[in-house]
Amino acid sequence: MADEGGPEADLAAALRTGPFHVALRSAIAARRLPLQRIRHHLATQGVHVGVTSLSYWQQGARRPQRAESLRAVRALEEILRLPEESLIRLLVQPSERGDRDRPAARSYRSLVEAADVLRSLLAELGAPVDGGLHTIGHHERVRIGALRELVGRDSQHIVRAHRDGVDRYVAIHYGDPGCAPDRVRVRALENCRTGRVRWHQGTGVMVAELLFDTRLRAGDTHLFGYGFDDGTAGAATEYVRGFTYAGGQYALQIRFDDRALPVRCHRFAQQSAAAPRGGRQELTLSGSHRSVHVVEPQVRAGILGIAWDWE
Repeated sequence: MADEGGPEADLAAALRTGPFHVALRSAIAARRLPLQRIRHHLATQGVHVGVTSLSYWQQGARRPQRAESLRAVRALEEILRLPEESLIRLLVQPSERGDRDRPAARSYRSLVEAADVLRSLLAELGAPVDGGLHTIGHHERVRIGALRELVGRDSQHIVRAHRDGVDRYVAIHYGDPGCAPDRVRVRALENCRTGRVRWHQGTGVMVAELLFDTRLRAGDTHLFGYGFDDGTAGAATEYVRGFTYAGGQYALQIRFDDRALPVRCHRFAQQSAAAPRGGRQELTLSGSHRSVHVVEPQVRAGILGIAWDWE
């Protein structure tokens, strides 16, 4: 007869109800794996997390939030022989899971996969994570079409070089689920021209070089404009912008076609892809231009976006 109160029963209950640290601690106890051994298993998968961090996670002293930490949680599900999404979903508070389950929203796995794909595409271009530029200002205009699809977006970007010799910027486009990146068009609008373009069909991630006509010196500023014409995916329900570094002003405007207007819109922010959504603020659609916007005078590292409901 199975022990109804044993480690496996405790684990099953913890995976159902959480919180995350209790579920992780129960899984480690049920599998009888020391933290040093778990760290070794993670390292063999190319994920590097210290024993101290693992200990903090299972104690509830810290929560995984950075991209590398989320990869570690994914790997832990496999190492500890747990169902997919069983740990990662517990990083979202129950009251906020509704936003995570929005139609056409991306799963945690797809977000982590896209991050891995992005690193690979940037490596193909020989582009480091720090491209030698930081943003002073970024105004982004997103267009939603009559079929509720993301038609395209335009950006006006002001950057400052923090090292000599920078002559390009790598723009990133992440299409909605079902996007065909091979049909997305890159447009160099002002003070730049299009260089190499790479994409990944499965995730809809595209990276495009925007080449400047001059090499910037440290301290120089550059203003340039570019855009992406998409329209290849289904109905969009949100637009999200990730910020690796804090600093600079960001303005996001979403404009809807007169034939497809949402019933409500709101702003949101997250510290990371797995963190709960916060900073919710209802946005009123303008009467004449059918648009909503947010302005962040000084962005923080993390995620900022606008979401909307069609029904």
